[in-house]
Amino acid sequence: MPIYEYKCTGCNEHFEVMQKISDDPLIECTSCGGELKKLITNTSFVLKGGGWYVTDYPSSDRKKAMDNKKTAASGKDSKSEKKSDKNKKAVNK
Repeated sequence: MPIYEYKCTGCNEHFEVMQKISDDPLIECTSCGGELKKLITNTSFVLKGGGWYVTDYPSSDRKKAMDNKKTAASGKDSKSEKKSDKNKKAVNK
């Protein structure tokens, strides 16, 4: 359920209310009886991880960059594996 912020024009009280989207906005302050204004505020969540447009449907340039990054990372892994194999052989001799 969304959280809406309100501010009273009479006493300047600022508060949050959890309401359904279909609920009518509040119009009267419970403290002084003044008029309430519904405030426009930022969202309280961030879209991260897989499943979002940037990661799922990248442009052709972004696809190339991601592929290059994957290739570079796999190249580093194989180089470090080769070095560790050489070190193991040198120790075993």
